[in-house]
Amino acid sequence: MFVPIKLSKKIMSQLGKTNAEFDLIEEGDKILVGLSGGKDSLTMIHAMKEQQRRAPFSFDFLAVTISYGMGENYDALANHCKEYEIPYMVIDTTVYDLAKEKIRKNSSFCSFFSRMRRGYLYTAAQQYGCNKVALGHHLDDAAESFFMNFIYNGQMRSLAPKYKAENGLIVIRPLIQMRERQLLAFVNQNEIKAIGDEACPAMRFDVKMPHARAHTKEMLQKMEKEFPTLFTSLNAAFKNISHDSFFEKQIFSV
Repeated sequence: MFVPIKLSKKIMSQLGKTNAEFDLIEEGDKILVGLSGGKDSLTMIHAMKEQQRRAPFSFDFLAVTISYGMGENYDALANHCKEYEIPYMVIDTTVYDLAKEKIRKNSSFCSFFSRMRRGYLYTAAQQYGCNKVALGHHLDDAAESFFMNFIYNGQMRSLAPKYKAENGLIVIRPLIQMRERQLLAFVNQNEIKAIGDEACPAMRFDVKMPHARAHTKEMLQKMEKEFPTLFTSLNAAFKNISHDSFFEKQIFSV
């Protein structure tokens, strides 16, 4: 007899609220879920499996892992998905070998692998008849992206709960209003072995490590200690943007 994994009421409540607020998952959707095997995407597939059971509408999803071609072994992840009746497949690529040619010594690598991985997910979604792609970003990711863009790029930009890709696919982030610590607690409480930095391709390259995100994460940790409601306020602020109070020339065009 199939026994669903234990999910906290808070995770499922937040998932439901976010879904209702942004119409992320709808009747008849077929969703490709990017499954890296990390704590975020593992929480997402189980939360979506439970939502599939509870929701008053029907939808399907397919969990997909993009293999970089480094000799990764995803047998444990495949067995985990089989145990919990989650449709799963691995897409094999040669991204790792391609990176050897494209990434220069001491250059940044995150955007390259992220872009390539996203491209393969989009292609797989179209190939398997999916109309949406789900990514496992959470509120901490959104906050870090906002401050990184603010400090390093001079942009007011974060991670949208939902957007349309250039190829017409709808990209959704079901966990975007959840905290990273909630997702870590989920895998720990259920004793799920999540894939961590050991699967990062950068560990095999002589490249510059992405210090900006680590510094931003540390900065936010310090800010939250001083202002405990920081992330609650950020979540509210991301939905309460006063465009006319910024230096946007086009607002005043007549």
